[in-house]
Amino acid sequence: MGTVGLSFGSATSGAGFDVTSTVSSILAIAQGVETPWKTQLTALSAQDTVLTTLGTDLSTLTTKLQAVTDFDGVLAEKDGSSSNTDVLALSSATASASAGSHSVVINSLAQTSSSYSSAVAATDTLSGSLTIQVGSGTAQTITVGSTSNTLSSLSAAINAASVGVKASIITDSSGSRLSLVSSTSGSAGQLTFTNNLNDNTTSSALALQTGSTGSDASLTVDGVALTSSSNTVSNAISGVTFHLLNTSATPVDVEITNSNSAISGAISDFVTAYNTVVADLTKQEGKDSSGNAEPLYGDPTLSLLQTQLASALLGGTASGKISSVTQLGITVNKDATLTFNSSDFTSALDADFDDIAGFLQNAGSFGSNFATVLNGLGTSSTSGAIYLAQQQNSSQETLLNKNVSDEDARIATEKTTLTAELNEANEILQSIPSQLDEVNETYSAVTGYGEKS
Repeated sequence: MGTVGLSFGSATSGAGFDVTSTVSSILAIAQGVETPWKTQLTALSAQDTVLTTLGTDLSTLTTKLQAVTDFDGVLAEKDGSSSNTDVLALSSATASASAGSHSVVINSLAQTSSSYSSAVAATDTLSGSLTIQVGSGTAQTITVGSTSNTLSSLSAAINAASVGVKASIITDSSGSRLSLVSSTSGSAGQLTFTNNLNDNTTSSALALQTGSTGSDASLTVDGVALTSSSNTVSNAISGVTFHLLNTSATPVDVEITNSNSAISGAISDFVTAYNTVVADLTKQEGKDSSGNAEPLYGDPTLSLLQTQLASALLGGTASGKISSVTQLGITVNKDATLTFNSSDFTSALDADFDDIAGFLQNAGSFGSNFATVLNGLGTSSTSGAIYLAQQQNSSQETLLNKNVSDEDARIATEKTTLTAELNEANEILQSIPSQLDEVNETYSAVTGYGEKS
Protein backbone atom coordinates (compact mmCIF):
# COMPACT_ATOMS: atom_id res chain seq x y z
CA MET A 1 0.00 0.00 0.00
CA GLY A 2 1.36 3.42 -0.91
CA THR A 3 2.00 6.31 1.47
CA VAL A 4 1.18 9.99 1.36
CA GLY A 5 3.75 12.50 2.69
CA LEU A 6 2.35 15.65 4.29
CA SER A 7 4.13 18.92 3.44
CA PHE A 8 3.32 21.56 6.05
CA GLY A 9 5.85 24.16 4.86
CA SER A 10 7.56 26.28 7.50
CA ALA A 11 6.26 25.45 10.96
CA THR A 12 6.57 29.07 11.97
CA SER A 13 4.84 30.55 8.93
CA GLY A 14 1.33 30.07 10.29
CA ALA A 15 0.11 29.13 6.81
CA GLY A 16 -0.91 25.58 7.77
CA PHE A 17 -1.92 23.22 4.94
CA ASP A 18 -4.85 22.32 2.63
CA VAL A 19 -6.86 19.78 4.66
CA THR A 20 -9.29 18.85 1.85
CA SER A 21 -6.66 17.96 -0.75
CA THR A 22 -4.58 16.16 1.87
CA VAL A 23 -7.58 13.98 2.91
CA SER A 24 -8.35 13.26 -0.77
CA SER A 25 -4.74 12.16 -1.41
CA ILE A 26 -4.77 9.81 1.57
CA LEU A 27 -8.18 8.25 0.71
CA ALA A 28 -7.27 7.84 -2.97
CA ILE A 29 -5.01 5.00 -1.94
CA ALA A 30 -7.83 3.33 -0.02
CA GLN A 31 -10.19 3.75 -2.94
CA GLY A 32 -7.70 1.93 -5.16
CA VAL A 33 -8.83 -1.28 -3.45
CA GLU A 34 -12.13 -0.97 -5.37
CA THR A 35 -10.49 -0.76 -8.79
CA PRO A 36 -10.32 -4.52 -9.53
CA TRP A 37 -13.89 -4.96 -8.28
CA LYS A 38 -15.21 -2.24 -10.57
CA THR A 39 -13.17 -3.60 -13.49
CA GLN A 40 -14.75 -7.00 -12.97
CA LEU A 41 -18.22 -5.45 -12.73
CA THR A 42 -17.67 -3.73 -16.08
CA ALA A 43 -16.61 -7.04 -17.66
CA LEU A 44 -19.65 -8.83 -16.21
CA SER A 45 -21.96 -6.10 -17.48
CA ALA A 46 -20.56 -6.54 -20.99
CA GLN A 47 -21.14 -10.30 -20.71
CA ASP A 48 -24.71 -9.67 -19.57
CA THR A 49 -25.38 -7.63 -22.71
CA VAL A 50 -24.11 -10.43 -24.95
CA LEU A 51 -25.97 -13.11 -23.00
CA THR A 52 -29.22 -11.14 -23.29
CA THR A 53 -28.77 -10.85 -27.06
CA LEU A 54 -28.02 -14.57 -27.34
CA GLY A 55 -31.07 -15.39 -25.23
CA THR A 56 -33.31 -13.26 -27.44
CA ASP A 57 -31.94 -14.75 -30.66
CA LEU A 58 -32.27 -18.31 -29.32
CA SER A 59 -35.89 -17.53 -28.40
CA THR A 60 -36.49 -16.32 -31.95
CA LEU A 61 -34.91 -19.50 -33.31
CA THR A 62 -37.21 -21.56 -31.08
CA THR A 63 -40.26 -19.71 -32.41
CA LYS A 64 -39.21 -20.23 -36.03
CA LEU A 65 -38.66 -23.92 -35.38
CA GLN A 66 -42.11 -24.26 -33.78
CA ALA A 67 -43.70 -23.06 -37.01
CA VAL A 68 -42.68 -26.34 -38.67
CA THR A 69 -42.78 -28.67 -35.65
CA ASP A 70 -46.25 -27.77 -34.37
CA PHE A 71 -48.99 -30.02 -35.73
CA ASP A 72 -51.16 -26.96 -36.34
CA GLY A 73 -48.31 -25.01 -37.96
CA VAL A 74 -47.55 -24.35 -41.61
CA LEU A 75 -47.30 -28.05 -42.49
CA ALA A 76 -51.01 -28.30 -41.77
CA GLU A 77 -51.91 -25.35 -44.00
CA LYS A 78 -53.55 -26.00 -47.35
CA ASP A 79 -53.92 -24.03 -50.58
CA GLY A 80 -56.83 -24.40 -52.98
CA SER A 81 -57.79 -23.37 -56.49
CA SER A 82 -60.82 -23.44 -58.79
CA SER A 83 -60.61 -24.14 -62.51
CA ASN A 84 -63.48 -21.69 -63.16
CA THR A 85 -63.69 -18.80 -60.70
CA ASP A 86 -66.76 -17.39 -62.51
CA VAL A 87 -68.71 -20.47 -61.41
CA LEU A 88 -67.06 -21.51 -58.14
CA ALA A 89 -64.75 -19.45 -55.92
CA LEU A 90 -62.68 -21.12 -53.21
CA SER A 91 -62.90 -19.36 -49.85
CA SER A 92 -60.62 -21.38 -47.56
CA ALA A 93 -58.92 -24.70 -47.04
CA THR A 94 -58.13 -25.51 -43.40
CA ALA A 95 -55.70 -27.94 -41.81
CA SER A 96 -58.34 -30.68 -41.85
CA ALA A 97 -58.48 -30.62 -45.66
CA SER A 98 -56.66 -33.34 -47.54
CA ALA A 99 -54.57 -32.64 -50.61
CA GLY A 100 -56.30 -33.86 -53.75
CA SER A 101 -58.60 -33.03 -56.67
CA HIS A 102 -62.39 -32.76 -56.64
CA SER A 103 -64.99 -32.31 -59.37
CA VAL A 104 -68.03 -30.07 -58.75
CA VAL A 105 -71.09 -29.59 -60.98
CA ILE A 106 -73.53 -26.79 -60.04
CA ASN A 107 -77.10 -27.47 -61.18
CA SER A 108 -78.85 -24.58 -59.46
CA LEU A 109 -78.07 -21.84 -56.95
CA ALA A 110 -79.72 -21.34 -53.60
CA GLN A 111 -82.33 -18.58 -53.42
CA THR A 112 -83.69 -16.59 -50.48
CA SER A 113 -87.44 -16.17 -50.14
CA SER A 114 -88.73 -12.60 -50.52
CA SER A 115 -91.98 -10.70 -51.03
CA TYR A 116 -93.07 -7.12 -51.59
CA SER A 117 -96.26 -5.11 -51.22
CA SER A 118 -98.15 -3.08 -53.76
CA ALA A 119 -97.13 0.56 -54.07
CA VAL A 120 -98.75 3.17 -51.81
CA ALA A 121 -98.00 6.74 -50.87
CA ALA A 122 -95.51 7.07 -48.06
CA THR A 123 -98.05 9.05 -46.05
CA ASP A 124 -100.93 6.56 -46.41
CA THR A 125 -102.15 5.06 -43.14
CA LEU A 126 -102.65 1.33 -42.68
CA SER A 127 -104.73 -1.00 -40.56
CA GLY A 128 -105.11 -4.73 -40.00
CA SER A 129 -102.42 -7.35 -39.36
CA LEU A 130 -99.76 -9.49 -41.05
CA THR A 131 -98.93 -13.04 -39.97
CA ILE A 132 -95.45 -14.26 -40.97
CA GLN A 133 -94.11 -17.80 -40.91
CA VAL A 134 -90.52 -18.68 -41.84
CA GLY A 135 -90.24 -22.25 -43.13
CA SER A 136 -91.77 -24.65 -40.61
CA GLY A 137 -91.29 -22.18 -37.77
CA THR A 138 -93.97 -20.67 -35.55
CA ALA A 139 -96.19 -18.10 -37.25
CA GLN A 140 -96.11 -14.66 -35.64
CA THR A 141 -98.60 -11.84 -36.14
CA ILE A 142 -97.77 -8.16 -36.42
CA THR A 143 -100.80 -5.96 -35.73
CA VAL A 144 -100.93 -2.43 -37.08
CA GLY A 145 -101.28 0.04 -34.22
CA SER A 146 -101.31 3.77 -33.74
CA THR A 147 -97.51 3.83 -33.80
CA SER A 148 -97.13 1.44 -36.75
CA ASN A 149 -99.79 2.59 -39.19
CA THR A 150 -97.49 3.63 -42.09
CA LEU A 151 -95.22 1.51 -44.27
CA SER A 152 -92.17 2.93 -42.52
CA SER A 153 -93.44 2.33 -38.98
CA LEU A 154 -94.78 -1.13 -39.95
CA SER A 155 -91.34 -2.02 -41.32
CA ALA A 156 -89.74 -0.94 -38.04
CA ALA A 157 -92.28 -2.98 -36.04
CA ILE A 158 -91.56 -6.14 -38.07
CA ASN A 159 -87.81 -5.76 -37.56
CA ALA A 160 -88.27 -5.10 -33.84
CA ALA A 161 -90.36 -8.29 -33.50
CA SER A 162 -87.41 -10.46 -34.70
CA VAL A 163 -89.59 -12.87 -36.62
CA GLY A 164 -86.80 -13.99 -38.98
CA VAL A 165 -87.54 -11.44 -41.69
CA LYS A 166 -85.71 -8.31 -42.74
CA ALA A 167 -88.19 -5.52 -43.60
CA SER A 168 -87.35 -2.37 -45.55
CA ILE A 169 -89.00 0.30 -47.71
CA ILE A 170 -88.34 0.60 -51.45
CA THR A 171 -89.42 3.85 -53.09
CA ASP A 172 -89.57 4.83 -56.75
CA SER A 173 -91.70 7.06 -58.96
CA SER A 174 -94.75 4.80 -58.51
CA GLY A 175 -94.71 5.00 -54.73
CA SER A 176 -93.37 3.05 -51.76
CA ARG A 177 -93.35 -0.71 -51.21
CA LEU A 178 -92.78 -2.87 -48.14
CA SER A 179 -89.97 -5.36 -48.89
CA LEU A 180 -89.72 -8.56 -46.85
CA VAL A 181 -86.67 -10.83 -47.16
CA SER A 182 -86.18 -14.04 -45.20
CA SER A 183 -83.19 -14.09 -42.87
CA THR A 184 -82.73 -17.78 -43.73
CA SER A 185 -81.62 -18.74 -47.23
CA GLY A 186 -82.83 -21.81 -49.09
CA SER A 187 -86.08 -23.73 -48.77
CA ALA A 188 -85.90 -23.68 -44.99
CA GLY A 189 -86.40 -19.92 -45.10
CA GLN A 190 -89.49 -19.90 -47.36
CA LEU A 191 -91.89 -17.16 -46.26
CA THR A 192 -95.62 -17.80 -45.78
CA PHE A 193 -97.99 -14.89 -45.06
CA THR A 194 -101.53 -14.37 -43.85
CA ASN A 195 -102.13 -10.84 -45.08
CA ASN A 196 -104.91 -8.71 -43.58
CA LEU A 197 -103.34 -5.33 -44.28
CA ASN A 198 -105.45 -2.45 -45.62
CA ASP A 199 -104.63 0.98 -46.98
CA ASN A 200 -107.05 3.29 -45.14
CA THR A 201 -106.21 6.23 -47.36
CA THR A 202 -107.29 4.46 -50.56
CA SER A 203 -109.73 2.06 -48.83
CA SER A 204 -108.09 -0.92 -50.51
CA ALA A 205 -106.22 -4.04 -49.47
CA LEU A 206 -102.43 -3.89 -49.34
CA ALA A 207 -101.45 -6.85 -51.53
CA LEU A 208 -98.23 -8.90 -51.17
CA GLN A 209 -96.46 -10.49 -54.13
CA THR A 210 -93.70 -13.09 -54.26
CA GLY A 211 -90.29 -11.74 -55.18
CA SER A 212 -88.37 -15.03 -55.10
CA THR A 213 -89.04 -18.50 -53.79
CA GLY A 214 -86.68 -19.97 -51.21
CA SER A 215 -84.83 -22.94 -52.70
CA ASP A 216 -81.69 -24.95 -52.01
CA ALA A 217 -78.68 -25.13 -54.26
CA SER A 218 -78.26 -28.38 -56.17
CA LEU A 219 -74.78 -29.68 -56.94
CA THR A 220 -72.73 -32.83 -57.27
CA VAL A 221 -69.30 -33.26 -55.68
CA ASP A 222 -67.21 -36.12 -57.02
CA GLY A 223 -70.42 -37.63 -58.43
CA VAL A 224 -72.39 -37.38 -55.16
CA ALA A 225 -75.63 -35.35 -55.38
CA LEU A 226 -75.89 -32.70 -52.66
CA THR A 227 -78.09 -29.79 -51.69
CA SER A 228 -77.14 -26.64 -49.80
CA SER A 229 -79.39 -24.02 -48.24
CA SER A 230 -76.66 -21.45 -48.92
CA ASN A 231 -74.43 -20.66 -51.86
CA THR A 232 -71.54 -20.80 -49.40
CA VAL A 233 -70.79 -24.50 -49.06
CA SER A 234 -68.57 -25.76 -46.25
CA ASN A 235 -69.63 -29.39 -45.73
CA ALA A 236 -69.15 -30.88 -49.18
CA ILE A 237 -65.34 -31.28 -49.04
CA SER A 238 -63.80 -31.74 -45.60
CA GLY A 239 -62.02 -28.58 -44.45
CA VAL A 240 -62.89 -26.66 -47.63
CA THR A 241 -65.32 -23.74 -48.06
CA PHE A 242 -66.35 -22.48 -51.49
CA HIS A 243 -68.91 -20.10 -52.99
CA LEU A 244 -71.35 -21.03 -55.76
CA LEU A 245 -71.56 -18.16 -58.27
CA ASN A 246 -73.21 -19.62 -61.38
CA THR A 247 -74.67 -22.84 -62.70
CA SER A 248 -72.65 -24.89 -65.15
CA ALA A 249 -73.01 -28.32 -66.63
CA THR A 250 -69.25 -28.41 -67.09
CA PRO A 251 -67.49 -29.75 -63.98
CA VAL A 252 -65.32 -27.32 -62.04
CA ASP A 253 -62.06 -28.79 -60.78
CA VAL A 254 -61.21 -27.92 -57.17
CA GLU A 255 -57.55 -28.59 -56.35
CA ILE A 256 -56.40 -28.80 -52.71
CA THR A 257 -52.62 -28.75 -52.20
CA ASN A 258 -50.18 -28.48 -49.34
CA SER A 259 -49.04 -24.89 -48.74
CA ASN A 260 -45.55 -25.33 -50.14
CA SER A 261 -44.77 -21.60 -50.26
CA ALA A 262 -45.67 -21.08 -46.60
CA ILE A 263 -43.69 -24.16 -45.54
CA SER A 264 -40.66 -23.12 -47.58
CA GLY A 265 -40.86 -19.63 -46.07
CA ALA A 266 -40.94 -21.09 -42.56
CA ILE A 267 -37.84 -23.22 -43.21
CA SER A 268 -36.09 -20.17 -44.66
CA ASP A 269 -36.98 -18.19 -41.51
CA PHE A 270 -35.56 -20.99 -39.37
CA VAL A 271 -32.28 -20.95 -41.31
CA THR A 272 -32.03 -17.16 -41.00
CA ALA A 273 -32.62 -17.32 -37.23
CA TYR A 274 -30.05 -20.12 -36.89
CA ASN A 275 -27.44 -18.09 -38.79
CA THR A 276 -28.08 -15.10 -36.53
CA VAL A 277 -27.23 -17.19 -33.47
CA VAL A 278 -24.12 -18.59 -35.16
CA ALA A 279 -22.98 -15.05 -36.04
CA ASP A 280 -23.48 -14.00 -32.40
CA LEU A 281 -21.29 -16.87 -31.22
CA THR A 282 -18.60 -16.46 -33.86
CA LYS A 283 -18.21 -12.77 -33.02
CA GLN A 284 -17.33 -13.67 -29.42
CA GLU A 285 -14.30 -15.66 -30.60
CA GLY A 286 -12.43 -12.52 -31.69
CA LYS A 287 -11.60 -8.96 -30.62
CA ASP A 288 -13.49 -5.70 -30.83
CA SER A 289 -12.45 -2.64 -32.85
CA SER A 290 -10.13 -1.53 -30.04
CA GLY A 291 -8.28 -4.83 -30.02
CA ASN A 292 -9.84 -6.05 -26.77
CA ALA A 293 -11.18 -9.58 -26.43
CA GLU A 294 -14.95 -9.88 -26.80
CA PRO A 295 -16.90 -10.33 -23.51
CA LEU A 296 -17.41 -14.10 -23.84
CA TYR A 297 -13.99 -14.86 -25.34
CA GLY A 298 -12.80 -18.14 -23.81
CA ASP A 299 -15.99 -18.55 -21.76
CA PRO A 300 -17.13 -22.21 -21.47
CA THR A 301 -20.74 -21.17 -22.17
CA LEU A 302 -19.68 -20.07 -25.64
CA SER A 303 -18.15 -23.46 -26.44
CA LEU A 304 -21.20 -25.27 -25.03
CA LEU A 305 -23.61 -23.32 -27.24
CA GLN A 306 -21.56 -23.91 -30.38
CA THR A 307 -21.16 -27.65 -29.72
CA GLN A 308 -24.82 -28.23 -28.86
CA LEU A 309 -26.16 -26.35 -31.88
CA ALA A 310 -23.84 -28.16 -34.27
CA SER A 311 -24.78 -31.56 -32.87
CA ALA A 312 -28.50 -30.70 -33.02
CA LEU A 313 -28.25 -30.48 -36.81
CA LEU A 314 -27.30 -34.15 -36.85
CA GLY A 315 -29.69 -35.35 -34.15
CA GLY A 316 -33.09 -37.02 -34.33
CA THR A 317 -34.33 -40.16 -36.03
CA ALA A 318 -35.10 -40.52 -39.72
CA SER A 319 -38.62 -40.61 -41.13
CA GLY A 320 -39.03 -42.72 -44.24
CA LYS A 321 -36.73 -41.40 -46.94
CA ILE A 322 -35.74 -38.27 -44.98
CA SER A 323 -32.83 -38.70 -42.57
CA SER A 324 -30.85 -35.44 -42.85
CA VAL A 325 -31.40 -31.69 -43.11
CA THR A 326 -29.41 -31.79 -46.34
CA GLN A 327 -32.44 -33.51 -47.90
CA LEU A 328 -34.45 -30.39 -47.06
CA GLY A 329 -32.32 -28.19 -49.30
CA ILE A 330 -30.12 -27.09 -46.36
CA THR A 331 -26.33 -26.96 -46.70
CA VAL A 332 -23.99 -26.65 -43.71
CA ASN A 333 -21.17 -24.22 -44.56
CA LYS A 334 -17.57 -24.24 -43.29
CA ASP A 335 -18.27 -21.24 -41.04
CA ALA A 336 -21.10 -23.22 -39.35
CA THR A 337 -23.85 -21.16 -41.04
CA LEU A 338 -26.59 -22.70 -43.18
CA THR A 339 -27.68 -22.08 -46.76
CA PHE A 340 -31.25 -22.86 -47.86
CA ASN A 341 -32.25 -23.79 -51.42
CA SER A 342 -36.03 -23.32 -51.66
CA SER A 343 -36.24 -24.98 -55.08
CA ASP A 344 -34.65 -28.19 -53.78
CA PHE A 345 -36.92 -28.09 -50.73
CA THR A 346 -40.08 -27.67 -52.80
CA SER A 347 -39.08 -30.65 -54.94
CA ALA A 348 -38.58 -32.71 -51.79
CA LEU A 349 -41.99 -31.62 -50.48
CA ASP A 350 -43.72 -32.70 -53.68
CA ALA A 351 -41.97 -36.07 -53.58
CA ASP A 352 -41.97 -36.91 -49.86
CA PHE A 353 -44.33 -34.57 -47.97
CA ASP A 354 -45.33 -37.08 -45.29
CA ASP A 355 -41.74 -38.10 -44.64
CA ILE A 356 -40.67 -34.47 -44.26
CA ALA A 357 -43.58 -33.86 -41.86
CA GLY A 358 -42.47 -36.88 -39.83
CA PHE A 359 -38.82 -35.73 -39.83
CA LEU A 360 -39.93 -32.42 -38.35
CA GLN A 361 -42.79 -33.49 -36.07
CA ASN A 362 -42.57 -37.11 -34.94
CA ALA A 363 -41.44 -38.00 -31.42
CA GLY A 364 -37.64 -38.31 -31.39
CA SER A 365 -37.42 -36.65 -34.81
CA PHE A 366 -34.97 -33.97 -35.90
CA GLY A 367 -37.50 -31.27 -35.07
CA SER A 368 -38.31 -32.72 -31.65
CA ASN A 369 -34.63 -33.20 -30.78
CA PHE A 370 -33.68 -29.69 -31.93
CA ALA A 371 -36.45 -28.18 -29.80
CA THR A 372 -35.12 -30.07 -26.78
CA VAL A 373 -31.60 -28.79 -27.42
CA LEU A 374 -32.80 -25.19 -27.71
CA ASN A 375 -34.74 -25.52 -24.46
CA GLY A 376 -31.48 -26.54 -22.77
CA LEU A 377 -29.57 -23.56 -24.16
CA GLY A 378 -31.78 -20.52 -23.83
CA THR A 379 -33.57 -18.67 -21.05
CA SER A 380 -36.99 -20.32 -21.18
CA SER A 381 -35.80 -23.09 -18.83
CA THR A 382 -34.13 -22.64 -15.43
CA SER A 383 -31.60 -25.25 -16.57
CA GLY A 384 -30.79 -23.42 -19.82
CA ALA A 385 -27.13 -22.55 -20.39
CA ILE A 386 -27.83 -18.84 -20.97
CA TYR A 387 -30.12 -18.67 -17.94
CA LEU A 388 -27.52 -20.30 -15.69
CA ALA A 389 -24.74 -18.02 -17.00
CA GLN A 390 -26.90 -14.97 -16.28
CA GLN A 391 -27.64 -16.23 -12.76
CA GLN A 392 -23.94 -16.84 -12.08
CA ASN A 393 -23.07 -13.34 -13.26
CA SER A 394 -25.85 -11.89 -11.15
CA SER A 395 -24.49 -13.60 -8.02
CA GLN A 396 -20.98 -12.29 -8.69
CA GLU A 397 -22.27 -8.78 -9.38
CA THR A 398 -24.24 -8.79 -6.12
CA LEU A 399 -21.11 -9.74 -4.14
CA LEU A 400 -18.87 -7.23 -5.92
CA ASN A 401 -21.39 -4.41 -5.51
CA LYS A 402 -21.60 -5.22 -1.80
CA ASN A 403 -17.79 -5.08 -1.53
CA VAL A 404 -17.76 -1.68 -3.22
CA SER A 405 -20.62 -0.42 -1.06
CA ASP A 406 -18.96 -1.63 2.17
CA GLU A 407 -15.62 -0.11 1.17
CA ASP A 408 -17.32 3.20 0.30
CA ALA A 409 -18.95 3.23 3.75
CA ARG A 410 -15.61 2.53 5.46
CA ILE A 411 -13.88 5.27 3.45
CA ALA A 412 -16.66 7.73 4.28
CA THR A 413 -16.16 7.04 8.00
CA GLU A 414 -12.39 7.33 7.65
CA LYS A 415 -12.79 10.60 5.77
CA THR A 416 -14.84 12.11 8.60
CA THR A 417 -12.32 11.02 11.23
CA LEU A 418 -9.27 12.03 9.21
CA THR A 419 -10.71 15.42 8.32
CA ALA A 420 -11.38 16.16 11.99
CA GLU A 421 -7.85 15.10 13.01
CA LEU A 422 -6.14 17.09 10.26
CA ASN A 423 -8.27 20.17 10.96
CA GLU A 424 -7.10 20.00 14.58
CA ALA A 425 -3.46 19.62 13.49
CA ASN A 426 -3.84 22.50 11.04
CA GLU A 427 -5.18 24.74 13.78
CA ILE A 428 -2.14 23.90 15.92
CA LEU A 429 0.25 24.74 13.07
CA GLN A 430 -1.53 28.00 12.39
CA SER A 431 -1.24 28.98 16.12
CA ILE A 432 2.56 28.39 16.40
CA PRO A 433 3.61 31.95 15.35
CA SER A 434 1.45 33.54 18.03
CA GLN A 435 2.75 31.07 20.61
CA LEU A 436 6.34 31.92 19.64
CA ASP A 437 5.56 35.64 20.05
CA GLU A 438 4.28 34.98 23.56
CA VAL A 439 7.45 33.04 24.43
CA ASN A 440 9.66 35.85 23.12
CA GLU A 441 7.75 38.42 25.11
CA THR A 442 8.02 36.39 28.30
CA TYR A 443 11.75 35.82 27.75
CA SER A 444 12.34 39.52 27.20
CA ALA A 445 10.39 40.40 30.30
CA VAL A 446 12.45 38.04 32.41
CA THR A 447 15.88 38.71 30.98
CA GLY A 448 15.47 42.16 29.58
CA TYR A 449 17.09 40.85 26.46
CA GLY A 450 15.67 42.22 23.32
CA GLU A 451 13.85 45.12 24.95
CA LYS A 452 13.85 48.39 23.06
CA SER A 453 15.67 51.48 24.54
